[in-house]
Amino acid sequence: MAWNEPGNGRRDPWGKNRQTGGKPGLDDMLKQLQNRFAKLGGGPGGLLTIVVALVLASLLLSSYTIVDARQAGVVLRFGQYARTLGPGFHFKLPRPIETISKVSTTEIRSVSDKVRMLTSDENIIAVDFNVQYQVSDARKYLFSVSGQPEDTLRQAAEAAVRSVVGANVMDNILTSPGVEPVVATPAPASTAAAPVVAAPVAVTQAAAATRDTLQQQTREILQATLDGYNSGLSVTDVSFQNVAPPQEVKDAFDDVNAAREDKQGTENNARAYASKVVPVARGEAARIAAQAQGYGAERVAHATGDAARFNLILKEYHAAPEVTRRRLWLETVEDVMSNNPKVLDGTNGRNMIYLPLDRAAGGAVKELPSVGTVMQSAGNVEAAGKEKQP
Repeated sequence: MAWNEPGNGRRDPWGKNRQTGGKPGLDDMLKQLQNRFAKLGGGPGGLLTIVVALVLASLLLSSYTIVDARQAGVVLRFGQYARTLGPGFHFKLPRPIETISKVSTTEIRSVSDKVRMLTSDENIIAVDFNVQYQVSDARKYLFSVSGQPEDTLRQAAEAAVRSVVGANVMDNILTSPGVEPVVATPAPASTAAAPVVAAPVAVTQAAAATRDTLQQQTREILQATLDGYNSGLSVTDVSFQNVAPPQEVKDAFDDVNAAREDKQGTENNARAYASKVVPVARGEAARIAAQAQGYGAERVAHATGDAARFNLILKEYHAAPEVTRRRLWLETVEDVMSNNPKVLDGTNGRNMIYLPLDRAAGGAVKELPSVGTVMQSAGNVEAAGKEKQP
């Protein structure tokens, strides 16, 4: 047979029609699949059986649902609310009869915003607030509020903050109200000590209490507004992240704050100084009063003793006038002579006598009396005693 004689192609010298015996090509695979589907559908009920099986599988897979423990499932029947499912495994009608929307009810969500608003004294402040909330009713959350519930919450929160800020003056919002510092009771004079001034602690606690009160008022107003909207949202916390005057007046406000702090510091220093000085003054006054009372008691006791002594001497004088008079004269002379230096001159003034000036009392130069002068003075005392006797 010639090389170009018609045949099965194996004798083609160029090998164009030669079969290699390898894997079939893409066209062959498509043809094989087409033939198989044709045989399957060609049988009695073959294609219908496939369709029914697919429909039953779809209905079976859509006839149950699993709701997570942190979620709530809202079931819609032909687009209308039917019921709310709690956590767990539940059966339901297959789609499209019933569909389910799952909403997270335990997740804490937050909305933040920063707005400028007027206070009751017509000052402008910028408030940066944060609202934390969670879904309390899944049905209301999905269907009671048109649009996005977060946008409604943000607008209601801004309205609540404006209501609270507009009802308070700027000082109540930015700082704490005026609170008198708490000063400890002064100790007695014997154990007087400077009391502790607790003004900074009191002011800090008052500021925190004021801020908490404003935030609580805002949360209550916001919750009442959301309940009126039937939003199904529950506000868990409202916080003011930053409350400050606008940037345009920040420098002036800083000056006012600095002046207020200087005033508070000066008042605290004055109170501390008063707390330190007043107990000392009270102790000194108590000491002087006690000293005066002691001096008065001493003088009264001395006067009483002198009066009693005089009465005793008078009694003895009535009993023995001469003896008493002589004893009084001798005691007087003894007292006078014992407290003064004495020089005795036995020459009757014929010799020069050097007086001991260095032994004078107090170091001062005093003129010492002579013996005659001393005796004359003693005689005058005795004569005076005789004249005064009864």
